[in-house]
This record gives sequence, structure tokens and C-alpha cells, in this order.
Amino acid sequence: MVATRVAFAGTHSTGKTSMIKRVEMELRATGLTVARTPASFAQQAAELGFPKLHRQSAECTEWIISASGAAVAEATLNADVVLIDRSAVDPLAYYMAALERSGLDPDPKVMDGLVRLVQAHAASYDHLFATVLDPSVPLGDCRDRDPEYRAAVDRNVHSLMVSLNLPHKRVTSADYEGDAVTLMVKRITLGIAA
Repeated sequence: MVATRVAFAGTHSTGKTSMIKRVEMELRATGLTVARTPASFAQQAAELGFPKLHRQSAECTEWIISASGAAVAEATLNADVVLIDRSAVDPLAYYMAALERSGLDPDPKVMDGLVRLVQAHAASYDHLFATVLDPSVPLGDCRDRDPEYRAAVDRNVHSLMVSLNLPHKRVTSADYEGDAVTLMVKRITLGIAA
């Protein structure tokens, strides 16, 4: 059986990781084997020496997308479902926000290459959930504190989803309560049973 790939997108501190943990727990309760990719590829990129966040470069963006894609492919070896904490869209949205912040225009050739890389990885997703920024939700520890940058990332995530015609479900902070996660799990398991 081919592993089902479920990706989560969104700016920082919008509840992605908490939601993924709940989805993982519920999927495991159904008897499925679940793997989860780490959300720390940006941190790994920074440890390698790539600039990140406000100074993120095209090379850093390419590395994060590629490293995440390799981790997803590896996770499919031993799982029924792979939960992807940060879709391929996310690094590109962070890069675009960094360019906006610096007042720089992207190199069209570079952007075309990055968009193609995102499209290649996103094409393998069976489900894509995109969190929506709620500025009233406090930032987690060790997070970038610039609200304009955070909002720019959110705006770019959602505009990329539309411009790249990526089928996705928007998830708000209100959706984290009640039956939203159960409905996500149902949607995922129905796709597996089909």
C-alpha cells in the first residue's frame, strides 16, 4: 500500500504542530501506522549556515523544501500515513515574506525554479491543510516576534495555495476545538479505504 501524505501549512504559532499531534493520536487509535516529519528543517538550515526568517535566501528555501521532501519519501517506507509538519509551500512563503520585508524583488528565474520545486512536492500530497493566522493567539517560545512578518508569511501561504491551484482545506483556530480534528481524520481514513 502507498502511504497517504497529509501536509500542514501555515505561519508560525498557528497551531500546526499541536493539531498534527492530535491527528496522529487519532489515526494511531484506528490502527494505522503513522510517521511525522520534523518541523525543524529551518533550524537545521540555520545550523548549516543558511540565513533564515527575515534574511532567508533562495538557497535556504531550496534546501528546506528538498530536505523536507527527502524526509517525507523516507517516512513512506514504514507508514500508512505520513504527516508533514510544514508543507513545501511554507519555505517559499517565508522567502517571499523576507523579500517583501527587505523591499527586494525576486529574481524571476529563481522564483520559477522554487515554484516548480513546490509544485513537484505538493503534487504528492493526498491532503493539504492550511492554518489561518489568528493574531490574538500568543506566539510560542523562541518564535519570531515581528507581527508584520508573521502576517506576511500567512498571506503568502494562502496566496500561493490559490495561485498554484493547490487543493486544500483552511483551518482556523476555532476549528481546533470540537470535532474538527475528528473530521480531518475521517477525511484521511476515507481516502485510505477508497
